[in-house]
Amino acid sequence: MSKPTAPRKRSVAAATQPQSETKIRLRGPWWRWPLRFFGGVVLIWLAFVLVYRVVNPPVTAHMYSQWRLYGPLERQWVPLDEMTPALARSIVAAEDANFWQHFGFDMAAIRQAVQEGGSRGASTLSQQTVKNVFLWQARSWPRKALEAIMTPVVELLWPKRRIIEVYLNVAEFGAGVFGAEAAAQHYFDRSAAELSDMQAARLAAILPDPKRRDAAHPSDFVQRRAASILDGAQTILLDGRAACFED
Repeated sequence: MSKPTAPRKRSVAAATQPQSETKIRLRGPWWRWPLRFFGGVVLIWLAFVLVYRVVNPPVTAHMYSQWRLYGPLERQWVPLDEMTPALARSIVAAEDANFWQHFGFDMAAIRQAVQEGGSRGASTLSQQTVKNVFLWQARSWPRKALEAIMTPVVELLWPKRRIIEVYLNVAEFGAGVFGAEAAAQHYFDRSAAELSDMQAARLAAILPDPKRRDAAHPSDFVQRRAASILDGAQTILLDGRAACFED
């Protein structure tokens, strides 16, 4: 018969090593798990960005909050081709005249806003689209930070035309009224394709305060702003700035 082998002796160092240190060494550094979680969140968001390049966002956080306040929303998604071209031009003229050339941020508008003490906004249509689709409405530094990080990515992955199309379908044009088609029906009882140039300018003029402005019964301020937007939209057409979002 063969002799039984003697059990191996643990080294003194292994015997005296604290159990907690052994667990840490087996599991790895503690910071790996938060980093993996953050990386997973980023990958999921990137997947949504890529999907929404071709798939229309079904709902946004702001739409949900307004649904809770007002009940059923007025909303109907329509492609950009089924809207009057004057609508996109009017929105650009009103909200982001340099939309064709910036990469998500209008630095000239930001500098002007700083010089005026923050009395005017400097958010581009790209930033507003990111906020409306992926973030929340309340102003806060975390939201602005996320918006600043996300906007260049959306600009990189979406063409300008898609940004305009998504914006015009998710923007709020009144209490419970979302998107240009619903706004056209709500204020003018016609489709977004049938809007006149002035009606398109009026819809742009009620932004960014659609709950206190009325496109169908405009105040003097809205009428003056709409007239200015109408001129700006025509200028954008003539000087070629509309080419980035028109066929």
